[in-house]
Amino acid sequence: MSETSVDIARTLVGMKAAVTQQALQLEMVKQNAQADQAVIALLQEAAVPARAPLPPGQGARLDVTA
Repeated sequence: MSETSVDIARTLVGMKAAVTQQALQLEMVKQNAQADQAVIALLQEAAVPARAPLPPGQGARLDVTA
């Protein structure tokens, strides 16, 4: 192979590696964004005051006139 062919092959291999690296970086950014969204959802759920489930009849108004 001539030196030019070797240079072209090196360039192509380098370009392929760059494309692969960019694809991996994009996937990592997507996964980080999903993880951040999951943390935000957990924090939002924790910010809402929780109410304990009560059995029927409890927590209702009480008739004190009886």
